[in-house]
Amino acid sequence: MTTREVLQAAKAAAGALAVLGSEEKNRALLAMAEALTGAQEDILQANREDLEKAAANGMPDVMMDRLRLDADRIAGMARGIREVAELPDPVGAVISRIERPNGLVIDKVRVPMGVVAMIYESRPNVTSDAAALALKSGNVCVLRGGKEAFGSSSAIVQALRAGLRREGLPETFVNMVPDTSRAGANELMTAVGLVDLLIPRGGAGLIRACVEQARVPCIQTGTGICHIYVDAAADLGMALNILDNAKTSRPSVCNAAEVCLVHRQVAPVFLPMLAERLTTARAAAGKPPVELRLDPAAAAIIPARRILTPSSSITSWRCAWWRMYGRPLRTLRRIPPTTARPLSPAMPGRPGCLRRRWTARRFTSMRLPASPTAGNSAWGAKSVFPPKSSTPGVRWGWRS
Repeated sequence: MTTREVLQAAKAAAGALAVLGSEEKNRALLAMAEALTGAQEDILQANREDLEKAAANGMPDVMMDRLRLDADRIAGMARGIREVAELPDPVGAVISRIERPNGLVIDKVRVPMGVVAMIYESRPNVTSDAAALALKSGNVCVLRGGKEAFGSSSAIVQALRAGLRREGLPETFVNMVPDTSRAGANELMTAVGLVDLLIPRGGAGLIRACVEQARVPCIQTGTGICHIYVDAAADLGMALNILDNAKTSRPSVCNAAEVCLVHRQVAPVFLPMLAERLTTARAAAGKPPVELRLDPAAAAIIPARRILTPSSSITSWRCAWWRMYGRPLRTLRRIPPTTARPLSPAMPGRPGCLRRRWTARRFTSMRLPASPTAGNSAWGAKSVFPPKSSTPGVRWGWRS
């Protein structure tokens, strides 16, 4: 089938899926999970062929890990589908209600979009995740995966369709585009009337291309660099478990944690605990340790020698300091004399006197002069942004 034929079949099936009840959708999801585990050998065989082609083309190891499937990962995919089945049905939920003075009641109700297309890269498990979430929300999905994982994704879709057939439902609830070229992606982006929503999931280049070229509604997603914030009131033991799982369970995926933000009150206690958990303990267990990089802003409170370890890991992780808590946001900048304005009578100093004044960056939108002049060239070249205007304990104020 061509891409357009796939889209037409998906559009024809959208009405039937939109009216399915919660019980019917949950039974379909459970049947899809069972069919996925039943087709494990076929999926693994297709994945081995994809891996061989990727290795022959020189794919990096980190991308090979994203592409690789095994029995545990397939079991995790099936478990994820079952967890989606346990979620409450979003269709029909009343978001808000307004009652007018004349008695008219206006409800805002969640309804399916129709046909949801997703463009993603070489992660086969995204295929089952996207199909399960789309079906749960009453939407027909059209999937377009990366060419490196085409065989694996096709085998997964065939298994999911088998589960739908067992429940007597149209297999066109889950669809996959056979064309993995740019032309196939462009056809999805411009399928006005056939695609109700386009979701790109991948690198910055893919997302930018979809946002710029799509003629159908498109959701712009992120590109990773996930942050985790540990507050002063957090359970530090739970925070360690969350961080360990978020970073080390599968560091090659785009939603792995990359930056840890720690409140200044618990940083002296928590950061050494984090270093022990992710470096020393993992090395003792024969696992690759995580390389922690301490942000310079935190070095004044946490000695670097207590956190940094030899760089011998396969991954790196910036252990950053949240500047909101590490230093004042009211970093001052100086306005040059040529752009200074007369002080008002309420300000310190004599009224009408031209003075240099200090102003907080967070409260001003003044920009640098457009072009250097005799009076501002030196200031513009240096771009003075002093970290503080006075010693600790001295109030922010006007200076001559």
